[in-house]
Amino acid sequence: MNRALNIKLLNNKKKFDFIVIGGGASGLGCALDASSRGYSVILLEKFDFCKGTSSRSTKLIHGGVRYLEKGQISLVYEALKERDILKKNAPHLVKQVGFLIPVYNYFLKFYYFFGLKIYDFISGNLSFEKSRTVNKKNAIELVPNVDKEQLKGGVVYFDGQFDDSRLGIDIALTSEFNKAILLNYMSVESLIKENGKLKGVVAYDSINNNDFSIYSENVINATGVFSKSIMDLDSNKLKTVIRPSQGVHLVVDKSFLNGNFGILVPKTSDGRVLFAVPWLDHVIIGTTDNVVDKPSFNPESTQKEINFILENIKNYLEIYPTKKDIKSVFVGLRPLVANNSSSKSKDLSRKHKIIVSESGMVSIIGGKWTTYRRMAENVIDLALKKTKLSFVKSKTSNLKIKNGLIDIDFSKESLSNDFFLSKEMIIHFVNNEMALNLDDIMSRRSRCLFLNLKESIRIAPKVVKIMSNELSKNEVWINEQLKSFYNLTNINKI
Repeated sequence: MNRALNIKLLNNKKKFDFIVIGGGASGLGCALDASSRGYSVILLEKFDFCKGTSSRSTKLIHGGVRYLEKGQISLVYEALKERDILKKNAPHLVKQVGFLIPVYNYFLKFYYFFGLKIYDFISGNLSFEKSRTVNKKNAIELVPNVDKEQLKGGVVYFDGQFDDSRLGIDIALTSEFNKAILLNYMSVESLIKENGKLKGVVAYDSINNNDFSIYSENVINATGVFSKSIMDLDSNKLKTVIRPSQGVHLVVDKSFLNGNFGILVPKTSDGRVLFAVPWLDHVIIGTTDNVVDKPSFNPESTQKEINFILENIKNYLEIYPTKKDIKSVFVGLRPLVANNSSSKSKDLSRKHKIIVSESGMVSIIGGKWTTYRRMAENVIDLALKKTKLSFVKSKTSNLKIKNGLIDIDFSKESLSNDFFLSKEMIIHFVNNEMALNLDDIMSRRSRCLFLNLKESIRIAPKVVKIMSNELSKNEVWINEQLKSFYNLTNINKI
């Protein structure tokens, strides 16, 4: 992806079959679905691709075992079906990961095993290993650091794991291969209407300080927790249906699991679940689920949330992490669908909702990474019903996602021993993946900031220097980038 080239393409073509607003999972999914059907598509992202929630997930592609207990079978079935499609279409990113549910009384061992056998049955395929019970000895072999006192064994099950922002970039690359135009740092400032019907948008290019009038009768609002701001450009009569819920994740050393299996804490002190997941040679522990009043692009964790995670995981680990062991913290906001303001976050719907306004704008709200493809298919199908465009069936269930890093040599020297980031990768991110700011590389093209905050701060001057050479930037730009990045790192310092 080359931004300058895409701007040139935009200048040559101002009218499209679809305009997609938002460059997260939902927006990228819509761009891929529509472009792979053969429609002309432009995607506009205010900041960077996957800047918000879509880079801040628990890194799982899963059916959601906790929804079984609530009887949400259809939600689990759809997610498990999409999990298998994703594993088939993006095998370079979606991998199987095993989880141990440690049990300390025999009744719970059979209770969880029964529930997970239902999970296996709903899945109905051989893409992932089936769940099983294990004795104490086997449980310790899988997770050597599990708390062994009174341990009766456990239940093992398998789900999918991925790198969320990496999948986002690869979907963007696949969309561009299908002739979509994608632009980051391009915000929608107003809507163009004629007789009350949408005809396009006015977008602002914050890199080149230019405005663009872009035309289409099919405008998709896929801005996640920020959907209401775009809906308000359309009409202030629309009631909010979004309840942002904050999920905090802690990253610690891999030794706290000391193996390739994760742990699922089936019931925390407030009745939710908690994961400890091996990821990129580290361990992610999370997450919380607290409704927030106002969404932010850089949400902050609270000490209460951090303490909650540490307190709930310590009961399951022999050597458990404390605050001094935290290498990084990241926070995501889920765009949950709510019918009333009094709902608790754990009771809000994880299903997606599509809203069509009087002007014709289609807004997609809710959902999760696992079901991004199905959500996008639903959105484009619905949008086509209200247009003069001929209907073409979705192709994404059998569409391979490109591997943007396939030509990267991972044997090259890394700038850090704690994660892999080479000079070659940085140059690739700038020239081929629209990385324009230091944070784009540190947070989303690579995952450095999510893995180790202190180490990311240490190597930041080296990274930005390489970027400046590729982008032909001066010392003023370098200093501005470092200042902005250090301000970002201050948000989640422990």
